[in-house]
Amino acid sequence: MRLIRVMCSGRVDMGFILRAFSKGTDGVFIGACHLGECNYVTHGNYQALSMALLFKKIMEHIGLNPERLKIAFMSGSEANVFVEEVNDFVKKIKELGPPNKSEGISESELKSKLEEVTKLVPYIKIVKRDKLASRPDKEEAYEAFFTKDEIDRLFSEVISYYIDPQKCQACMTCARRCPADAIISAKNRIHVIDQDKCIRCGTCFESCPPKFGAVTKYAGQPVPPPVPEEQREIVRKRKKE
Repeated sequence: MRLIRVMCSGRVDMGFILRAFSKGTDGVFIGACHLGECNYVTHGNYQALSMALLFKKIMEHIGLNPERLKIAFMSGSEANVFVEEVNDFVKKIKELGPPNKSEGISESELKSKLEEVTKLVPYIKIVKRDKLASRPDKEEAYEAFFTKDEIDRLFSEVISYYIDPQKCQACMTCARRCPADAIISAKNRIHVIDQDKCIRCGTCFESCPPKFGAVTKYAGQPVPPPVPEEQREIVRKRKKE
């Protein structure tokens, strides 16, 4: 089990949890303030709860026992609660043992799956933005806050973007606005989206001038291969004098 200390539980990112499991951690424990008692008036503890509920369903999706992640609520003066919660969690993790034994998933397979999820974290945050910002206020509602079908669709219907080489006019608008610098661009050169860098935010799709309409959205299917570099030059026809 790993302990990660941050000033507010709302700052615990899915990336932290993924990194911990990728490095061989058997369980991750998150301690947060009591709901409705945020010290920073940001209610980050609700954000941490929503994130944890989502991640538990993601863990189920990839074959990892969701009980390996726990979030508990307590105040700074409740040392006894902290000790009890941590001891109970450590006992549970010891009972489960390593994932390759209890879940039957090899270290290499788990690492590969975690890497794939890590690549999708920015996309997941965008798609589930509204729900992650909401506040599940009743414990009995936690299990159904994110459903299995919802998570299955999240992964099976991943959105990708592709720049049509027949329509791209190398205006560089999409490249300038891409927040991840995922678009390979140059003057008079067909633009190409680096799919490994792309966070699937849709900025390129929204910013491409309507008169060109060069960016295409793909859902749940691979995008076409990029145009070979030697074929990316755009030859423009000169206007007759």
